[in-house]
Amino acid sequence: MSKAIKKILSTRPINELLVAEALSKNIEIDTLSFIETTPIETVEVQQEIELASNQIATVVFTSMNAVDAVTEMLDGFIPEWTIYCMGYATKELVKNYFGEHAVAGTADNASELAEEIIKNEEPDEVIFFCGNKRRDELPGKLKKQRIEVNEIVVYQTENTQHKISKIYDGILFFSPSAVESFFAVNKLPEYTVVFAIGQTTKETVSRFCKNRIVVSKLPGKDQLVEQAIAYSEW
Repeated sequence: MSKAIKKILSTRPINELLVAEALSKNIEIDTLSFIETTPIETVEVQQEIELASNQIATVVFTSMNAVDAVTEMLDGFIPEWTIYCMGYATKELVKNYFGEHAVAGTADNASELAEEIIKNEEPDEVIFFCGNKRRDELPGKLKKQRIEVNEIVVYQTENTQHKISKIYDGILFFSPSAVESFFAVNKLPEYTVVFAIGQTTKETVSRFCKNRIVVSKLPGKDQLVEQAIAYSEW
């Protein structure tokens, strides 16, 4: 007797090879984005990035979107930056453009990244490339240490809310913003297992439901999908 198909919802697009791998293991993955990000390409932002690029500076990235937006504007120029970044995928993007030597420190969440910056050098100022919905943990901790945080908002995040009617055995969340967008119009059955990319996303989910939450063992987005596919209790 064949095993019943499990249904998972991913709240962002994922690698089609992983979708196929899941299906081969009787797991059906639907993808539906609950947020949309777009780079801010105004003259003002371009000038701020250009000004920053001419400085020897300590720079912070907490998302891939910020790295993409900034490197697009830099157009091949590599500044003399000491870079701190959050998450595996963001670190890989930083390394690919700026070089491995530019990465001074990494962490799995914003609070730990702030601690890493304070521990390593405690600079007078950092440049924080972020989105319009950035969280307070990192700038808050740095400011308490009297480190000036120069925030440059380089991308916009908009909620794209969808009311779902299908019942899912699992759901994948890759950011706090997507969690908030989803729960603005949806509830989960108590048996649905939630897979979260990190502790901050987990904490956001906990505000909306009491469901079981599995946090990714590794910070990559593909790794979270693989963990859901291999989940032992399906």
